[in-house]
Parts: sequence; structure tokens; C-alpha cells
Amino acid sequence: MQSAKQTAADAAAVAKEHVDILRAKAQEKAEKAAAPTKEGREIAHERRKVKEAEAKMKMHAAKADHAADKLHAAQHGGLCGIGCNHPHHGGRYQEPYVGSASPPTVAPAYPPGGYPPGWIPPK
Repeated sequence: MQSAKQTAADAAAVAKEHVDILRAKAQEKAEKAAAPTKEGREIAHERRKVKEAEAKMKMHAAKADHAADKLHAAQHGGLCGIGCNHPHHGGRYQEPYVGSASPPTVAPAYPPGGYPPGWIPPK
């Protein structure tokens, strides 16, 4: 469900970017028509490029927000607030281990294959 929401939100962000770019092109055209000098037309062109870059930046920022929302929902079972432990959702947050060294680890009794040392599987 969250993937569908992210896809729809990303599509909306891209559509908004296209609208902003078309608006910038229309404004450039109007400014070029009103500009009496070549420098004025160049300024209008540079303004359009700035507006297009801003639209792309907003689109990428929106996509990053949507991906973060999807990740947050995946980590918290889809419905944040139910079982969510973050302080911004009214829960208590457990601080990570802060020590001089990493937390102690326990070596497994057997190697990762699951057989004790020296054991030979039957043929």
C-alpha cells in the first residue's frame, strides 16, 4: 500500500514540476517580447533556467520525502502511532548503546553451518 502511495505522490511531484517548467517558459516568452534589448532577453532566459532548476530541486526533495515516509511506514508496521516508540509520536525512545566499545557479542556455539567442530556429515 505504501509503495502505491509513494508512486502516486512521485507522479504528482513530477506533474507539478512539468507545470512549473511550462509556466517558466511562458513567463520567459512574455519577458522576451517585452524586453527592448538583447541583454533583457538574455536575462529572461537565465530567469527561466533558474526557475526550471528550482522546480527540479523541489521535485527531487518531494521524492526524497516520499521515500522517507515509505521507509518510516515500513519500519513501524504501516500505521505509525500503533506500536511506534518515537518521542514525536508520544512514545519513549530508547537511546542506543553508548559505551567506550561496541556491545559485547556472544560467539555462536557452532559455526554458521550448524555443525560442531570435527563433525563429518554422513555419506
